[in-house]
Amino acid sequence: MRGATAEADEWTDDAPVSRHGGPRATAWFAALLLAGVSTVVGCRIADTDGITPVPQLLAFLPWLLAPAAVALLFAALTRWRLGLVWSLAVLAALAWYIEPYGKTSQPKGAPVAELRVLTSNVEFGQATDELIDAIRDQRPDLVFVQECEYGCEEKLEQAFGKGKNSKGDEGDKGDKGSYPYRQVVEGGGSDGSVILSRHPLKPAAGIPATMGMPGATADVNGHEIRLQLAHPMPPLPTHLSTWREELSDLRDYAAANRARPTVLAGDFNASQDHAAFRRILDAGFRDAARLTGDARTPSWPARTAPPLGAQIDHVLVSRDFSANRARFLDLGNTDHRTLVVDLTLFKNS
Repeated sequence: MRGATAEADEWTDDAPVSRHGGPRATAWFAALLLAGVSTVVGCRIADTDGITPVPQLLAFLPWLLAPAAVALLFAALTRWRLGLVWSLAVLAALAWYIEPYGKTSQPKGAPVAELRVLTSNVEFGQATDELIDAIRDQRPDLVFVQECEYGCEEKLEQAFGKGKNSKGDEGDKGDKGSYPYRQVVEGGGSDGSVILSRHPLKPAAGIPATMGMPGATADVNGHEIRLQLAHPMPPLPTHLSTWREELSDLRDYAAANRARPTVLAGDFNASQDHAAFRRILDAGFRDAARLTGDARTPSWPARTAPPLGAQIDHVLVSRDFSANRARFLDLGNTDHRTLVVDLTLFKNS
């Protein structure tokens, strides 16, 4: 009779304790797991990115299902009723927020142009040769390259012709596979960035940032399309304020250009689970991967994706576009996967 009473006490106790050391330690471990996951989920619910380590963990929000499930198992093993309820609530919240974010409405009007867009972070230029092969294979109309340092820029010129650079100077047009138009922010390491285009480009003010974020205006069959490369500072513990500020600048750009055809592409160093990134979408843009049903396909880190990772490389488009197909390519020598999307531009009658 005493044993039955003790068992009932364990089920009704509101704290992760037990008369036995093993179950007590297990219950406390479950509580610690739940506390950590709950902090991240709470920030997601509150629409804030919080402080370190929350922004870093938010990128991997779907994978927090694993520690929450372990906590549920341990709560069951130790017969901790509050832990069971807590675990189920956390799992339900995670399941809710794993749903893709952003609108999927289709543009109205008639289709007027087809565009293929490729964005790639070549990790300090190390994957430039692989990128060149991918460009020749995929034949995109627009190419957004991040971390394209001096050597990367030179190789792209050799492969596709120098064409018209960011200063408007004319160079060699190269062969039929050339990209005669480009906008460049020169820099070493991760600072350099390049936009390549088959279509004529006019220089446009980019976004001042720690790493290069050039802008341009493309003439696609007589239709002007604003282009902006995205590469904000990553959410390193010592640079969180810079990360927020540069994502906020991208949000301001999106708000200012939502009424005209615009493509905003690159390595955002943020996923749909970051509040700062969602505000860019809320400014009136659509995530092309969301439109094609690939919103949760990881793009980083390449060594563990697609089984494990986060989608931080994006092609965002204004409401004038539909997205028809998205592919994530695995290139060697970079920690990012390359994203290729096929877009259709619509024009209201």
